[in-house]
This record gives sequence, C-alpha cells and structure tokens, in this order.
Amino acid sequence: MRSAAPALTEGSVAVPVRRSPNRSQPPRMADQKRLAYSIIQFLHDQLQNGGLSPDAQESLEVAIQCLETAFGVSLEDQGLAVSRTLPEIFEAAAGKEPEHIRANSEPVTPSEDDIAEAERLKTEGNEQMKAENFEAAVSFYGKAIELNPSNAVYFCNRAAAYSKLGNYAGAVRDCERAIGIDPNYSKAYGRMGLALSSLNKHTEAVVYYKKALELDPDNDTYKSNLKIAEQKMKETPSPTGGPGGFDLAGLLNNPGFMSMASNLMNNPQVQQLMSGMISGGHNPMGAAGTSPSTNDLASLIQAGQQFAQQMQQQNPELIEQLRSQIRSRTPSASNEDQQE
Repeated sequence: MRSAAPALTEGSVAVPVRRSPNRSQPPRMADQKRLAYSIIQFLHDQLQNGGLSPDAQESLEVAIQCLETAFGVSLEDQGLAVSRTLPEIFEAAAGKEPEHIRANSEPVTPSEDDIAEAERLKTEGNEQMKAENFEAAVSFYGKAIELNPSNAVYFCNRAAAYSKLGNYAGAVRDCERAIGIDPNYSKAYGRMGLALSSLNKHTEAVVYYKKALELDPDNDTYKSNLKIAEQKMKETPSPTGGPGGFDLAGLLNNPGFMSMASNLMNNPQVQQLMSGMISGGHNPMGAAGTSPSTNDLASLIQAGQQFAQQMQQQNPELIEQLRSQIRSRTPSASNEDQQE
C-alpha cells in the first residue's frame, strides 16, 4: 500500500496539497466502440423498418459506412452489444428528466399579440414576394415563424421564397414542416413537388403531386406538373443523346429521317461544299487551298433550309417529334406563386 503524499510546508505551517477537481474523462476506446456499435445498430434498424425514402436510405448507408471505418466496428462485432438498444437507453434517460425540463420542451401557445404580429409579418413577406424581394420575404416569414411556429402557411410561404432563390433544399425542409403541421395542406404538397422537380428528384415529386391532387382534384397546375414529372421520370438520356435527353439514337434509327438525310448528303452541291470546308483544299466558290468563304457557309445554310422544308413536307410527324424533344419542358409555378 502506497503511503500518502506528504503535505508541503511553509516554515512551521503545513499547507495541504491542492488537488484538481475530478473532471470527467473521455470514454476509453472500448467504450467508444460500444457506443459506435449501438449507433450503427440503430441506423441499421432504421434502414430495415424506418419507411424512409431512397435518398434517406442512401444517406444512412453512407453514415453507417463512415462510422464503421472511423471506429473499426461492424454489426458482426456482436461482442460490443450492450444490454439495451439505443432507443431504450434514450427512453429511460428521457423518463428521468425533471418535470420542469420536459414541460419547457413542449410548444408554447403564442399569445394573441404574437399571433397578430406574425400575421402582419406574413403579409409584409407576401408584399416582398410580389416585389420580387425574395431574400426580404424569407426574413419576414422567418420572423413570423419565430412568433407562431405552429402555422403551416408561414413555412409554405417561405418555401416558395426559397425556391425563387434557388434554395430548393430549404424549400423541401419548409414543406416538410408545413405538412407535419397540417397533413391536409395541398399547397405544401404542390410546392414540395416543385422543389423536388428542381432537384431532379422526379420520382419523389410525382408522389407529392399525386397527394396534392388528391386534396385538390380540380387544380390544373398540379395536373400539368404531375404529367411533366411523370414524363421526366420515364426519360433516360441516351448514350448518344444530347442535353435534355435528346434521343439522337432514336432519330438515327428513323427510316424517314435517314432517307431524307441520305438524299441531302448525295446532293452534289452539298458534297462539294462539305469537301471544301473540311479539307480546305477545294473551294468551289473561292481560290483553291483557301478557307471557305462566307458564300460557302451561306450555300450550306440554304441547303439545310431546303432539307428542313423537305422534311416538313414529307414527314410532318417527325418534325413535331423533334420539336417536342428540343422544347424546354419545366414544371409551372402558376397559382403556386400566390401566397396566402
């Protein structure tokens, strides 16, 4: 047994040794691994039973992989398991909280003055939206939310302002809050669909547009946006396609188009023009060995125009198909711009 450390002395007066207070030390590595294992187990259970969206599932899978790599553990390390799951530990800890702490965490009902002021701020936010001052609108809606966070309209209106600023992730979050407050709020589902479409999450957008239509069956904007989202969901860019999923491969397999293209390329004038422009060694309308002149380009453009006219006359259906592929198609905000 070790002897007690002697006290220091100053002259004849004994001075007791001052010890630093007993501060909590970080958990040992073994405990850290057990904690990491419990978290991984919880996240894995959420993947199996949480009813999450595909994007949320992918995020959880990444989180699990990161934890496994950082702490060197996996679900196979069952020796790290504790007697209770993480939700059970949390439930037990929450039950032991003092009553006043739990009471303070419950939402506070706003006063009549707060409700009135929140409505005034919301109205000011609507005015800023009309003036296209979207950042100011976000600020006013945010202040209204601080005073009355149980009003779904404030979150939905701020979502619209976020979308105008290109902050679609923020719009999604606010729509989720609005739907959580009022599950029958059709406009929140419609704006969620718009935000998801802007994030190219067309499959999820379809789900929200359908719910919006279920709540508001006569809304033409929801019908139109649902149709566009369903079309976008089906479209898959061709390996030889251009921007926007232009189906070049399908076009090249179209007999009518290929027949007319063949006739164009067999035109002696076009062949002569193309040969001169590519090689620079023969220029039918300029000096030999020089670059193509403006006349060459004009002649080629004229030949292209003749080709387009021929296509229009012989196969108008093909022309309409091309126009449909090239035409930009984006969901419409329409009546979604109207703030409440």
